[in-house]
Amino acid sequence: MSMNKARIALFEQDLHQSFAILHLAIEDESHLHAGHAGAASGGGHFKLTIVAPEFKGLGLLARHRAVYAALNRHIPQEIHALTINALSPEESSN
Repeated sequence: MSMNKARIALFEQDLHQSFAILHLAIEDESHLHAGHAGAASGGGHFKLTIVAPEFKGLGLLARHRAVYAALNRHIPQEIHALTINALSPEESSN
């Protein structure tokens, strides 16, 4: 298993502990940021799409805070940048 696949598996584990996930996709976009100062430190750039009932009624900022709280132990060492798309089941087409 590559280092980033192992990282993503840990991210998924932590997210599943915090949310009743109906859909989860994590993409490693680190290759798009090669040469970036954060990338040099070893932290990756990831894009996260998550659908969970916990997001119902929450605003964008509250959703992002909840995701960052779930992944806190990985920031900034493994995660330098994170793009978050957090949806309630009602908002998702999945």
